[in-house]
Amino acid sequence: MSQHQDQPAQPKSVLRGHRAQVHVTTFIRGNQRLASGDADGFVILWDLTIMRPRAVWRAHTNSILGISDWDGDKIITHGRDNRLVVWKLGSQDEIAMSTALPLDESVPERPQPWILYILEVNTLNFCSFSCCPPVSDIARDEILVAVPNTLESEAVDIFQLPSQRRQGTANLGNKTEDKGMAMSLRLFRLNECLTLVAAYESGLAVLAQLGRGETWDILYRAQVHSQPVLSLDVDPRKRFFLTSGADSVIAKHPIPTAAIPTKESQGIGQTNGETAALPLEPKSAIPPRQARQRIETQPLKTINTKHSGQQSLRIRSDGKIFATAGWDSKIRVYSTKTMSELAVLKWHEVGCYAVAFAILADTQPLDSLKSNLQNEETEENSENGVANSHILDNRASTRMSTSPKPGQLSVKDRRMKMAKGAHWLAAGSKDGKISLWDIY
Repeated sequence: MSQHQDQPAQPKSVLRGHRAQVHVTTFIRGNQRLASGDADGFVILWDLTIMRPRAVWRAHTNSILGISDWDGDKIITHGRDNRLVVWKLGSQDEIAMSTALPLDESVPERPQPWILYILEVNTLNFCSFSCCPPVSDIARDEILVAVPNTLESEAVDIFQLPSQRRQGTANLGNKTEDKGMAMSLRLFRLNECLTLVAAYESGLAVLAQLGRGETWDILYRAQVHSQPVLSLDVDPRKRFFLTSGADSVIAKHPIPTAAIPTKESQGIGQTNGETAALPLEPKSAIPPRQARQRIETQPLKTINTKHSGQQSLRIRSDGKIFATAGWDSKIRVYSTKTMSELAVLKWHEVGCYAVAFAILADTQPLDSLKSNLQNEETEENSENGVANSHILDNRASTRMSTSPKPGQLSVKDRRMKMAKGAHWLAAGSKDGKISLWDIY
């Protein structure tokens, strides 16, 4: 037996640049970029074809709670400074951005991208936003954003962009019930209906769907966790959702397929004394309100992992595996089918707060590869800076590569193909480093 066979797995690459603990990691633009956010409010866009930063700026004056891309040329960031900001930052806009990492304290100020919209939101909950299109066939320049309500931390506000109007407020269940603060949210569409999953400080998880009367009909609720829920994620095919908490439990919950009204249906709230209508559903898509059905209350499966404090739970785009970031510094990978532990990734010496999966090649659109390559060429030709010592040393050699022979890929094309096709798992830690693992 080889002496290397029993050695623990090592990350394929480590991105060093954050001075503060990394709270968020998110793959965007077909895995060509990894967006990371830290406790000081800095955001870095890493170019995964060359493992170097493309854009660095301080997006918020406090910790980053969430990051998402929107339509390829916009980045949404959510910070604990009570702001949700939409930035204009396409690949062409990166040219004007600083690449000086937060570790470099000698940089007086870094330019920010152009700000398109700012929402003043509640961030007391440490709960990140969730977003989805208003309707399935809507233009890509509109989006719905769910965040905790400003006054009632257990309620959820839904805003529409670009109008920046609050479209309604979802109060799920009995208002007298002590659910505690909303800790994690997912807003998505199921059978053309707007669906919201909310998990609370009490350990409760609730799934509700917007009905014909602009009310939220509760389809599922379960008290599985004995401590606050730290994170949740929805299966890409909308078959189930998973929750993890400050306790050692991970639960798999059903997603009912039909919206059935119940006695616990709640209105979406009021705005400025008037009922806030939420005209987000095409009438033909709303299920008929006929037979009544009991609210489902049983999870599909629960496991006691014996490891408390697993957060940032994320399901991979193929729905087969999920991962968690552990307070004990370990990244754990599980099967979504059996809920069994498949791998424990140990490299960081301190707690991990964020994980993210790259979108697998067979589950992401590939028709934009040509335009992405053209954008990359433009960016490289426009660069004036010199790579820092932490950048891969082979960058100079790749610039000198000659045109490929017929039927062969250029060095740039191979790098792009590798970045888009790698089975990356990114983990952000309290040490300010991001480990990149290539798994399964």
